[in-house]
Amino acid sequence: MRPAFLFPGQGSQAVGMGKSFYEASDAAKAVFEEANTALGFDLRKVAFEGPESELALTANTQPAVLTASVAAARACAERGLTPSFAAGHSLGEYAALVVAGALRFADAVRVVRKRGEFMQQAVPVGTGAMAAIMGLELGAVETICKEAGQGEVVEIANINSAGQIVVAGHRGAVERAVALAGKKSVMLPVSAPFHSSLMAPAAERLAGELAAIAVGDPTFPVVRNVDAGVTRAADEVKPFLLRQVASPVRWTDCVQRLHAEGATAFVEVGPGRVLTGLLRRILDGARGHSIEDVAGLDKALAALGASA
Repeated sequence: MRPAFLFPGQGSQAVGMGKSFYEASDAAKAVFEEANTALGFDLRKVAFEGPESELALTANTQPAVLTASVAAARACAERGLTPSFAAGHSLGEYAALVVAGALRFADAVRVVRKRGEFMQQAVPVGTGAMAAIMGLELGAVETICKEAGQGEVVEIANINSAGQIVVAGHRGAVERAVALAGKKSVMLPVSAPFHSSLMAPAAERLAGELAAIAVGDPTFPVVRNVDAGVTRAADEVKPFLLRQVASPVRWTDCVQRLHAEGATAFVEVGPGRVLTGLLRRILDGARGHSIEDVAGLDKALAALGASA
């Protein structure tokens, strides 16, 4: 068995995430304690108790999801489940690189808190937006973006599956794109146009944060968002994390690349089950396993043991 770990991004957060592992796993508990020390405030309390409005702040969401995901991966390792490959959706790419040993967790949690701040500050609140375009192929969505732009930015932000593509940009242009795409498309409850060219100022600021941290060679291949290429060496880590901020997340290509590299099982590690749902739309016959709590880990281990 050659499992690929899939790490979720922003939008997967929920109050209480990671608490099951914190209470059951010494390794997971240590991750939350390390996050508190690195950040200088009680992130654990925000993740476990909320309120939801505080957890939803981008500067809190990003380190909280990263921490819950790495804690879950550490709990998996305690039980003997480790990845042969990994990928993460947007923010989740940091978790993949931490678990692969390319980034130190304390550095990563500080960087993603800044990343969240910079992404939120790049565009004034209310100016940008994102929307999910459902049931249309990539080419059709690209045509809609050209027509909806009218001098404003609206671009592909996430290619999640063949029938689920997220666009981002100026609010007016995104709303026009939704109107052109039809009733199955919806505006998303986010506060900034992530993964669009409007995020370029955030990338510029993030460069300074990344420059200050050390990176290493990953201990297993990590498929990256920007181009679905494979990061195998330390010198590939920072450039692609920088490009990721203002570039589309090519998630469909990432999952297909993991399959091509030889992944035989797919395990979503961290809060939510979004990536498990997308998996079935990307790879025919693929079955994902979702590990967001101890019960999920027990179930995944039983299933993977049976199929090994």
